[in-house]
Amino acid sequence: MTDPLPWWPTRFVRALTAIGVSLPAKGQGRVVSLAVGAGRVDAEVQDERSYQARIGLTAFGKADWAAITHALAAKASATVLLLRGELPRDVEQIFKAVRLPLFPSSAREVSLDCTCPAVEVPCGHLNAVFSALVARVGDDPFTILALRGRNRETLLEELKNRLISAEPLDPDDRSPALTEVMDTFFEAGQAPGLAGAAPLHGPRTSDDALMDQVPPFAITAGGEDVAELLRPVYRALAGEHGA
Repeated sequence: MTDPLPWWPTRFVRALTAIGVSLPAKGQGRVVSLAVGAGRVDAEVQDERSYQARIGLTAFGKADWAAITHALAAKASATVLLLRGELPRDVEQIFKAVRLPLFPSSAREVSLDCTCPAVEVPCGHLNAVFSALVARVGDDPFTILALRGRNRETLLEELKNRLISAEPLDPDDRSPALTEVMDTFFEAGQAPGLAGAAPLHGPRTSDDALMDQVPPFAITAGGEDVAELLRPVYRALAGEHGA
């Protein structure tokens, strides 16, 4: 019995199965090289002789990736994980939000080719490449993004640039950019009222305002409310401190 696949390769296999690529399938030969780039996987499979196998997948263009990067940057939890070198699970939902599929959603997106003479598609060599690709995704989930047109390094660089150059949400906001205040971001100014700094002035309240906040007393004194009897005392005390 084989061990269950981690989440990303499991999700990848499920997507491939949904478009007609049945995995796991019996492979043929040994994959001696596997190169993943934008829109394609190129592999060399060693059987009785060497064959070249290729898996194609639609890659997204600049405008699509600009929308994806914007959506990723807008979600703080995803941004934190990505900048830590992890691919968050909900990245698939972020792709869907901009109406782009992270995983292949149609057989028309995928093209298969092998230099072997076999008639069936995928042949055993392509099956071997699919298995090697699933294993690669298990080791590095960013492989899926590379197939769609952005490798890890390029995506993270674009994400950092977008975060640094992000404009304020309020067009009238004249606050300086974060990059302009990083040197003094954690420095505190003088405390109000100390070392010549201007004191803070709160709103003026009456001297007996506390009596308005206390709950009603359960007893009275001489038939009068206790809070009303205490009001002159608070006013007198405030007058003494202010003198």
